Amino acid sequence: QVQLVESGGGLVQAGGSLRLSCAASGTIFSIDAMGWYRQPPGKQRELVAVISSGGSTLYADSVKGRFTISRDNAKNTLYLQMNSLKPEDTAVYYCAAGQNYFRPSDYWGQGTQVTVSS
Repeated sequence: QVQLVESGGGLVQAGGSLRLSCAASGTIFSIDAMGWYRQPPGKQRELVAVISSGGSTLYADSVKGRFTISRDNAKNTLYLQMNSLKPEDTAVYYCAAGQNYFRPSDYWGQGTQVTVSS
């Protein structure tokens, strides 16, 4: 089993920045890919960014050039640096991990709220 705990959410003005963190524990060796998803109010959960164990990354078109996903394997921690935030980035952000690089979803964190005010 893998446990994921997110932190770093909060309220920020449009144009501002936030960094989300996700601490992983448990059977870390079973993880290949990690990623961030988000669920805006009243909408379905969507993939934001993924990163493989080797460092390959993919981003949703809506966040390309503004968000950066990274991982520190020594600390078993995943990050999401979010810059130039927009009100439409408001959502609950979830950390996830698993074997599928394109949609890691075997393990989930509890979510952290990000609210961007206009």
